[in-house]
Amino acid sequence: MQILFRTKEEANKEQQEYFLSLAPAERFYEFLSLSERISKFPTLKKVNKDKDNFVISIETHGEKLAN
Repeated sequence: MQILFRTKEEANKEQQEYFLSLAPAERFYEFLSLSERISKFPTLKKVNKDKDNFVISIETHGEKLAN
């Protein structure tokens, strides 16, 4: 492992250059990978999964079409 000492601007520029050097499909996969890693990042905030969910329930004549 190598430790680099650089400014935030230098690090951001290097990350941007790397990202822009990827093919469009590779950029999309990198974005998905980053999104997955961020979702696993530990936080102190507790999420109430039952709150603020938008649910569409399609019914016809009293019978549910899908659950």
